[in-house]
Amino acid sequence: MSALDYVFGVIFIIICAALVVMVLAQEGKNQGLGAIQGTVENTYWGKNKGRSREGVLKKATVALSVLFVVLSILLNMGLF
Repeated sequence: MSALDYVFGVIFIIICAALVVMVLAQEGKNQGLGAIQGTVENTYWGKNKGRSREGVLKKATVALSVLFVVLSILLNMGLF
């Protein structure tokens, strides 16, 4: 194994750990009683959810998931 294999292996482990943390840090999908009435989307929170902490966590989770899949395919093919 070359040094590049070790470097990408460590990066892969860091991405895996970060992905687990991002998924666990997100809130559940249940909206409480506001979801029954349908008033959640009309509030400031509902309209600007992409800019909130949850929105940032969701975008980071998607980015880390893509990196995880791409790096796992590349490592499995033996390109590094």
